[in-house]
Amino acid sequence: MDRSYLFNTEKIKYVKGGRPDVDCILCAICRHDPRVKDLTVYSGRLFTVALNLYPFNPGHLMIFPNRHVCRLSELTTEEAVEMHRLLVLSIGVIDSELSPSGYNTGYNLGCGSGASIPHLHQHVVPRYDNEVGFLDVLSGTRVMVSDPVEVLDKLSAAFRAAEETGNGETR
Repeated sequence: MDRSYLFNTEKIKYVKGGRPDVDCILCAICRHDPRVKDLTVYSGRLFTVALNLYPFNPGHLMIFPNRHVCRLSELTTEEAVEMHRLLVLSIGVIDSELSPSGYNTGYNLGCGSGASIPHLHQHVVPRYDNEVGFLDVLSGTRVMVSDPVEVLDKLSAAFRAAEETGNGETR
């Protein structure tokens, strides 16, 4: 069977090493370095939450510490608690704005896991009932139906509102 593939050419450049010339992409986002695309939806004292530039699904977020941390064991207790709080907040915001039917959350730790960024980060990937479309079935391709830049304003405003009203607090 002949299979066709749709490529995100920017992701291909990234995978092949065409990354911005910065020490760490996530640290550069925290510093608001103009050499990297900044899709931050929330920034706090300890952590940043940003849309993934190459998302698996609309609303795919990354939660990462503002200081350069490579291992979970390097997080302080305060940071670990804040990371969990932001996971809960992120899921609440995505639920209210995008209505997914489920989530995949987790880390890629180390090169063997497929991690492409050595800075610790947690993925929050919304999952939708309608993910498989006719292109998936007919040609084995996958089409991203939403540009992360278009989702940026919507989720940024929802994060601000959730923080202001206290809806992001864990119970």
